[in-house]
Amino acid sequence: MDPLFDRINVRHLLSGHDLSDPSTPLSAPDLRLIISRLESHSLHIKSKVRSYLLSHREDFASLFSQCNDAVFKTNEISDNVSGILSLISDRPIDVEIRKLVDEIGRTTKEAREKREMLGLLKIIVGICERLEGARSAFSDGRLRFAAEEVKELKKALRIGDEEEGEPIVYGLLRKQWADLFDEMQDLFSKFMENAVRFEQDSRTIRVKYKLCVDKMDGIELHTVMEAMDVAGILDYSLAKAADLIIKHAITPAVSYGSPAMFAEDVNQGSKGISETVLKILPSQDCKIVDVDGDAIYARVIQVIKFIFKHICFENGSWIRSFGRLTWPRISDIIISKFLSKVVPEDASKLVDFQKIVKCTSEFEFSLKEMMFISASDGKDYRLSSFSENVEVHFAFRKKTEILGKARNSLLQCDFSLPQDYTSKGPLLKNDGMAINSSNQVVDLIFSSERCVVSKAASQLMELVHQTLQDVCLSSARVALEFYHAVRDAILLYEAVIPVKLERQLDGINQVAILMYNDCLFLSQEILGLAFEYRTDFPDSIKEHAVFADMAPRFHLMAEEILQRQIRIVIFNLREAIDGADGFQNTHQMQQFESAKFSIDQAVFILEKVHIIWEPLLRPSTYKRSMCMVLESVFSRITKDILLLDDLAAEETLQLQRLIHMMLDNLSSLLKSLISAFDSNAKSEEDTSRPIDDLIPSLRKIRKLGELLDMPLKSITSAWESGELMSCGFTILELKDFIRAIFADSTLRKECIWRIENKGGMTTQQSKAMEQYSTQQVHLGVSMLIKLPILEQVDTNCHDLNRWLKKTLPTSQHFSWP
Repeated sequence: MDPLFDRINVRHLLSGHDLSDPSTPLSAPDLRLIISRLESHSLHIKSKVRSYLLSHREDFASLFSQCNDAVFKTNEISDNVSGILSLISDRPIDVEIRKLVDEIGRTTKEAREKREMLGLLKIIVGICERLEGARSAFSDGRLRFAAEEVKELKKALRIGDEEEGEPIVYGLLRKQWADLFDEMQDLFSKFMENAVRFEQDSRTIRVKYKLCVDKMDGIELHTVMEAMDVAGILDYSLAKAADLIIKHAITPAVSYGSPAMFAEDVNQGSKGISETVLKILPSQDCKIVDVDGDAIYARVIQVIKFIFKHICFENGSWIRSFGRLTWPRISDIIISKFLSKVVPEDASKLVDFQKIVKCTSEFEFSLKEMMFISASDGKDYRLSSFSENVEVHFAFRKKTEILGKARNSLLQCDFSLPQDYTSKGPLLKNDGMAINSSNQVVDLIFSSERCVVSKAASQLMELVHQTLQDVCLSSARVALEFYHAVRDAILLYEAVIPVKLERQLDGINQVAILMYNDCLFLSQEILGLAFEYRTDFPDSIKEHAVFADMAPRFHLMAEEILQRQIRIVIFNLREAIDGADGFQNTHQMQQFESAKFSIDQAVFILEKVHIIWEPLLRPSTYKRSMCMVLESVFSRITKDILLLDDLAAEETLQLQRLIHMMLDNLSSLLKSLISAFDSNAKSEEDTSRPIDDLIPSLRKIRKLGELLDMPLKSITSAWESGELMSCGFTILELKDFIRAIFADSTLRKECIWRIENKGGMTTQQSKAMEQYSTQQVHLGVSMLIKLPILEQVDTNCHDLNRWLKKTLPTSQHFSWP
């Protein structure tokens, strides 16, 4: 049949015609030919289809029959389903079936639960019976059986593994078990108290083998030990016995200097050994001191062997339990009462301590053989660890001692001057002046000067030098601890003293100056420590020993203390000068007295500072600090007077009188500064400079005193000659001063004109000059504070280089950058 359904190609029907050109139209004959051939082809197809159907008639008949059967069955099923649906809709049998199924499920569940409850009840009854049986066994003296039952019941009740939602009865059973367990512990504790006793009168530890507790007589100690081991309460029950033995046997055995002796005695009865006794006897010679530890360790071994043999019955598990319970305390007692007391106090005696190290190792080996301590747990070898690390303990002990001495020295120091200290001049090393025998007058390593320090600083550095000498003679481990002790001791000064003296630093007193000297002294000493001792340090310490990092912090601390004192002094001086009310109306008696009182008060403060500072400060520091203070006073007074806008003739004389009086009262102070300049020149720390250069306002206030009674023309001439400008006066100050003193006149106008025009400076230039002068004053004050640090660092570097060239071999010379 397949060829019948092939496509018919029209071109094939006209094979004789040229159809290569699709655009060629077909003629009428062609179309008729095509129709004819299509009809012929159609008849052919029909003929073939009919032949095919006739040849397969039976197949088609069978197919149609099957289709007919399927349709019939489908109709039959449809009728049956309709019948079932009508039946269900008339009688709801599914509901009855569901009820029946639910009832069967409930009945089955109830039966299962009853079976489970019955099983649970059997278990509960069994546990209750076992609990009562265990309690009864304890009463009957069947201790091992009772202990085994308690242990098994613990697993059955899952003690320690409780879950939420368990039956309440389990909680009740666990409570009964806990009560039984507590009764068992109490019973075994009573047995052990009855078995091991200490008799104070005879100083005897007595161990009984036949025990009687709560109407239970004749119980063997070995049986009690077995039962306690089975129940897992050996540690708990042996605790009191362990305390008794440690207190009355171990502690006397380890007592260093007055040890006890021990004697064993066994009481033999008709039925065997009834008890054993350990007698504690006083030493026959209390003067004997066991340095090596042989006798001490032997006495401890004797006690432990007694326990091993007569209490633990040579059972390895029991003696191990006793060891776990007592060894930490025994080892602590041996360390505190013996080993720590024989730690050498001198590094040279560390070699002798090796004998004790050997004895300690042998002692722990004996304990290991008895299984008193573990063979694998390194924590049990505490004594060997301590003795082998004795160098560390020695160093730690010495470090604690060093820091304790340093702290006590710092806390006890009252920062008072030495009683024989009478210096009134500069403290120099080589000129023979002011040489003092006190330890508080010290040399500065990098300076030609000396200074007075507190007793705390002197003792601290003495302790530091002693410790560093020990560093040079010690082993690497000890040396490292000593090195850290030195650093910590030095830093204690920074931690303790500023807090201790906080209130005193807020006033003008010698404490602050001594503290300044302390910090300066410490900073220079610290710089020299490494160079003084480094070559003798152990090799492992040479690379790590650093001290220079601490020196700058002490130098900065010193400068901060000094600057704080200067600020306090300047603040007090300003308060005093504020009382003069700007020096106004001094021609009036009341105002003059007020101004005079302010000047006197300022002079008093300066003299007090002079008395405190000059003997204690280095000349260079005293000069720098006092010049700064005087500059603030003179500049303030000069400024206040120049700001007055109207001065009477009498008022100028009174102001002149105040200035002269102040300068006369400060003459001794100014002379002290001149002597400080001379000493600086000798010590080569500074070049001698005129005092007016370091206190610019001194020249200005002196000249101001002259100007107050000088004629106008003389003032003008002094300006034109440049004299007033060299004293620090500005054109604006001079013009205001002239207007305040002299009345308006042709001469005043002419002089002011000459000052403005013939002096070489315009008003604008004068303002710039005044601004520049003000900036210079502030800059000078700032540099007076800051430059000393830079100068000191530079001076220290060069002085250190000179010192090294004198003390070190030529091959080790070097220069600071």
